[in-house]
Amino acid sequence: MEILLTGATGFVGSHILTALTEAGHTVTALVRSEESAARVKSRGAIALMGAIVDEPFLVDALRRADGAIHAASPGDATSADVDAAMVRAVAQAFAGSGRPYLHTAGVWEWGSGADINEGMPFNPPAIVGWRPAIEEQALATSGARVAIVAAGVVYGDGGGIPRLVVASPRDSSGRLITIGTGRQRWATVYARDLADLYVRVLESPGAAGYFIAASGDSPTVREITDAAARSAAAPGVAAETDDDARDRLGQYLADALLLDQQATGAKARAELGWSPSGPNLADELEHGSYARQGPVDMGHAAS
Repeated sequence: MEILLTGATGFVGSHILTALTEAGHTVTALVRSEESAARVKSRGAIALMGAIVDEPFLVDALRRADGAIHAASPGDATSADVDAAMVRAVAQAFAGSGRPYLHTAGVWEWGSGADINEGMPFNPPAIVGWRPAIEEQALATSGARVAIVAAGVVYGDGGGIPRLVVASPRDSSGRLITIGTGRQRWATVYARDLADLYVRVLESPGAAGYFIAASGDSPTVREITDAAARSAAAPGVAAETDDDARDRLGQYLADALLLDQQATGAKARAELGWSPSGPNLADELEHGSYARQGPVDMGHAAS
C-alpha cells in the first residue's frame, strides 16, 4: 500500500517508517523542512513538504494515498490543533472509501488502573485531556476504517520518556531521585514492538477501534530508577514526594508520570497475533540503549 505518514522523523514515527518499509509498503512522509526531507529519503520514504494544519493540501495528499498513519505530535499547546486538523482532513478524504486511518494515542487517557483495557471509561490527566473528543471524531468518519493505537510508555533506542529517568537529579549522597515516590507503575511498550503493531493494524482488514499497545511489563518507577542507577554506578535511589515531582517537572507532565497503570495489550494479542518480544524497560535502562547517557534536554524527553 501507499501510506501517508506524519511524524516520520519523531521517536515513534521513525520506528513506524522502518516497519512499514520493511513490510513492503511505499511511504510518503509529510515533513516541514529540507533537513527532515533528507532524513526520510535516506530511509526509503518519499518526502512531501507541507503542514498538517494546511487542510486543503492535506486532503489532496490523503486522497492520493491508500491509507494514513498519524504519528506527529508537537508536544506543545498546538498538539490538539494538529490532531484536529488531521482528523478533519481524513473525514473529507477517506469518507466512504474503506481506506484505513491509524491515529496515535496513549494509555494515559484511561488514568490509573490495575488492568487497563479498551472497554474502560477515560479519566485523562490534563496534559492529554483534549484527546478523547478528537479520537471520537476520528472514529465517526463515515465509511473509513479507523483505528486508535494507544501506546504505553514507549522505550528503546535511547529515546522517549525513559530519558527523564536517566537524567534524574541526584541527592547529596549521589542517589538518583525517583519521579514521585516511585511506587507507581508504568505500562510500557518497546518501540519496535509498537511499530509492528501499527503494521498489523494497517494490514488487518477488520482491525478498527482502540488497540492498547502495552507489553504486559508494568514496572514500578522505583524499579526502573534502580536499573538506571546501576547503569550509572550511582549508590542507589531516593524518593521524592509527588508534590516535589510536580515542582520539578511541571504539574501537567508530572500528573501523567504519577499515574499508576498496568496493561497487557490483550486485545491486540488476541485479534492481531501481536506478540511483543523486545527487552523489558529495566534491562534496556541498565544494559541497553540508555546505559550511561549524558544529560537530557527535558523539553524533548517525551518526543
